[in-house]
Amino acid sequence: MTMRIGVLTGGGDCPGLNAAIRAVVRRAESFGWEVLGFKNGWAGLLGEGDAEQMTGRSVSGILPMGGTILGTSRTNPLRKEEHVQQVMDNLQRYELGGLVAIGGDDTLSVTARLFERGVKTVGVPKTMDNDVDCTDFTIGFNSAVSIVADALDKLHTTAFSHHRVLVVEVMGRDAGWVAVVGGLAGGADYILIPEVPTKLSDVCDHLRLRRSRGKDFSIIVVSEGAEVLGVETAEAGGSVDAFGHVRLDRRAIGEVLARAIEKETGFETRVTVLGHLQRGGSPTVFDRVLATRLGVAAVDYVRDGRFGYMPALAGTQIVPVKLSDAVARSRTVDLELLEVARVFY
Repeated sequence: MTMRIGVLTGGGDCPGLNAAIRAVVRRAESFGWEVLGFKNGWAGLLGEGDAEQMTGRSVSGILPMGGTILGTSRTNPLRKEEHVQQVMDNLQRYELGGLVAIGGDDTLSVTARLFERGVKTVGVPKTMDNDVDCTDFTIGFNSAVSIVADALDKLHTTAFSHHRVLVVEVMGRDAGWVAVVGGLAGGADYILIPEVPTKLSDVCDHLRLRRSRGKDFSIIVVSEGAEVLGVETAEAGGSVDAFGHVRLDRRAIGEVLARAIEKETGFETRVTVLGHLQRGGSPTVFDRVLATRLGVAAVDYVRDGRFGYMPALAGTQIVPVKLSDAVARSRTVDLELLEVARVFY
């Protein structure tokens, strides 16, 4: 039976989104279905809507591309009831038999709420932060930590040559997955994450210990949302996004920490903020395969009437998880992994 489904990408971009879009379109076409791609996240379902017909030709060649051909935004339709109604009206006007929303915890939270209001939604977990619960990995995470590890490899040579401390700020608002996994893979000498408040004095004592052992350079990785006791971060200025999140780049935790370390230890200290570099470039093989599997599974869930779910990675298997469970809390770092990283401090 011919059916029409919709697909959108919301929140921050990351490698693997296009691979997921491609999988949704190709799987739907294998059923003889039509696919509408909504532009710029939930914004594409506001007003009169902004959608385009997606075909196999539309997604040809996008597997290795970073970003998202549909565009994205941090639009939150739940902030106004009139926007929720616009979304629901558009879904009805386009005669969709299901909507696949690809995004992180904010996008998936909207997807879950719409399902509760009777909308036929399926989610796909995407975030480079890897903080969506009930799945081992999310689309974009492997690519992001690969970029972090590569950056640390490069920074080691200049830190070694100039006998410096280098502070590397990476993304991670509430969870330190990028810092821990990227730092572990890149040989970081100290890692600071949101889950574990860290004293400035402990960091400085460790750096002095390294110097006493003849190690006259160090690489420190800090999550943008980490709490460092003993330093004051810059004010965020009240700037928040549509989901109420403070812009963490205004905290300047990397710069603040670097200045504090240099003041306390006298060691020359520089900072590198990787920022949006972590979101860019081609997806890794892991992310291409994960995104493809999740996209195919999402369409299968629509076919089976399994709405209000998202496909998740459990070990090597793709399994259905209720959206309400996935967005109930953030998935924080397994501290045993941080302990493994500390072996190499």
